[in-house]
Amino acid sequence: MTPLTTPARTAGGRAPGSPARGPVPGDLVRVGALVSVLGAAVASDGVAVALFALVLGGTVVPRATAAPPALDVASGVVTLAAAWCAVAGLYERVEGLDLLVHGVATGVLAALAHHVLRRRDGAARLLRTRRAAAATTVAAGALLAVVWELLEVLGHTLVDDTIYVTPADTAGDLAAGLVGSVAAAWCVARRHPRTPAEARA
Repeated sequence: MTPLTTPARTAGGRAPGSPARGPVPGDLVRVGALVSVLGAAVASDGVAVALFALVLGGTVVPRATAAPPALDVASGVVTLAAAWCAVAGLYERVEGLDLLVHGVATGVLAALAHHVLRRRDGAARLLRTRRAAAATTVAAGALLAVVWELLEVLGHTLVDDTIYVTPADTAGDLAAGLVGSVAAAWCVARRHPRTPAEARA
């Protein structure tokens, strides 16, 4: 099983933690995000251009940090799909889709945040145990959920007042994000290397 947060040495001998030099599966998602930006630009939809550009920038993070292929593809597909759902107005037409996307996207991005933190020497020492890895993933997901809601409020106020923002919607989105973060923390902890103390327990 391919780990979500621990890159393995490649067949070509590439050292763990170094970005791949050749094409990787996640590059297809990045191409899709780029095409989405260009399509929105042709359609003269400034809001969509900004949204897809944000997604495109986000898809570079797993590539630059040598995320495992499964995490790379998952984070890109989920965020690009979330953006397309917004542009197509599916959140307003499909009941429950908003909560589902918030939960899945926040969980995947929380796992990606954990991966990025593990690459930093100081943080890596603090994340040696499974418990620390799980707690960090939940905390990262909670923070991402709050930032997402703040961006929605700013978007509603400054860009497009059709963006749906109500106290009930915000509370539901935050709850879904927290559930997704807890699920991601469980997956991260299961795949996290055990310390000697944990192995003896």
